[in-house]
Amino acid sequence: MQIHYSPSRTEYPTLTTEQLRAAFLVESLFTLGQVELVYTDNDRAIVGSAVPTQAPLNLTADAELRAACFCERRELGVLNIGGSGAAAVDGQRFEMGKLDCLYVGRGSQSVSFTSSDPAVPAAFYLLSYPAHAAHPTRLAHLADAAKAELGTAAEANRRTIYKYIHTGGIKSCQLVMGFTQLQEGSVWNTMPAHTHTRRSEIYMYFDLGPSRRVMHFMGTPQQTRHLVIADRQAVVSPSWSIHSACGTGAYSFCWGMGGENQTFEDMDPAPLDQLR
Repeated sequence: MQIHYSPSRTEYPTLTTEQLRAAFLVESLFTLGQVELVYTDNDRAIVGSAVPTQAPLNLTADAELRAACFCERRELGVLNIGGSGAAAVDGQRFEMGKLDCLYVGRGSQSVSFTSSDPAVPAAFYLLSYPAHAAHPTRLAHLADAAKAELGTAAEANRRTIYKYIHTGGIKSCQLVMGFTQLQEGSVWNTMPAHTHTRRSEIYMYFDLGPSRRVMHFMGTPQQTRHLVIADRQAVVSPSWSIHSACGTGAYSFCWGMGGENQTFEDMDPAPLDQLR
């Protein structure tokens, strides 16, 4: 397990591009046949992936967690962005197609992942936060997600938000999770931007295609920076940072939050005329 320590809001303006990428960007995800995990000190979140091929992959507690099992004191959200596969939690099997989501509750003893076809492997994105309460493990298919249509073609931000783990859907301790899909011809997301004083947020961009990139904007509203992000990479947004992006073409991204509350609309706006 890698560990990322985040600079403070007073430090980050002094960092080089490479230092910013090392602190906030998770590039090492979705390697065939491996589980990869990155621990960040932002709300003690863990970002990871599992891409099983011939053999199942087990999610275990690395030494850094000081736990008997991964979910001993944590909850976990899983989004499949690849081929068909399955997750097994304490012996119960959950079949997952592309864009299905699984919530794994605190106290679950064993979690493993398999692909239906090793030639077209499942690609499980993992997002975990500490949990002080246990909620039932639950699977949601794409058709079960709460959908919201936002944006306009004129502003190049027509998009559909799919909410899975939230107060009106799958119940959790503090994790809120879903994904956003931009329509072809739209490239902007989350604009006007905002911050979350009460929680951190993590974006994982996918379905970009090898030649496309996303320009992810971060930093305080009065002093923004950007990171150039490729397919299947994730970026951590501390509570003081905006999180918005523009791509070279349409894309999707999984968003996940953890912190003090779960109110989806709890945002601190950063109007366009105040961004610098």
